[in-house]
Amino acid sequence: LLAEGADILDLGGESSRPGAEPVSTEAELARVLPVLREAVRLGCPISIDTSKPAVMRAVLDLGADIVNDVAALRIPGALEAVAAHPLCGICLMHMRGTPRTMQSDTGYHDVVAEVCAFLRERIEIVQAAGIADGRIVVDPGIGFGKTPAQNFALLERGSELLAVGRPVLAGWSRKATLARLAGVSATPPEERSASQRATLDAASAAAALLAVQGGVRIVRVHNVAVTVAALAVWKAASGQRR
Repeated sequence: LLAEGADILDLGGESSRPGAEPVSTEAELARVLPVLREAVRLGCPISIDTSKPAVMRAVLDLGADIVNDVAALRIPGALEAVAAHPLCGICLMHMRGTPRTMQSDTGYHDVVAEVCAFLRERIEIVQAAGIADGRIVVDPGIGFGKTPAQNFALLERGSELLAVGRPVLAGWSRKATLARLAGVSATPPEERSASQRATLDAASAAAALLAVQGGVRIVRVHNVAVTVAALAVWKAASGQRR
């Protein structure tokens, strides 16, 4: 991934896909810590995707640089775990409910306005705990308790997310919304052919490119090489440096 152009590695031991079952703290640590012990030697920022305070404390003690929390530090003890660290970054993501229940709660009056309001509230709470602005990134939570139309509203109205005042991370890669558009949603992810995966990765790169064009600063992707190539074309065409 680093050789293909990744700038940050994001590791996680608990799936947050729609309908995912939770895992115990012990199981998550058993999955993450052996990988993290080696990854911290690679000389790049390491992000850990977790919502558990005990996991946050353990990975930060081992040298992780960023906590990427789909629950935006709302679980008791999570805010304190991050606030106790003097330097680590934090990504605050919008999600309703839990990964197991989130797709049953997609009723919004105005999804973009409500996501922005949530993120502003979480930023204020995190700041009040002593976490500096420069440590905070926000994520609108594409696919986390949103319909396809709501996901694309967040993409189309990206300027409103930027107005929250913190850098924005977007995770479009291989989301169900793109799988439908790519015509591969009928096949379970683990059963998709190489051709189907390539088609979905092309759709993912297109979404990442549109997000960056709209001002997103970080894109979380699976196929790094394809995304880097797409961004290189856009940057060359728009005269921007890498």
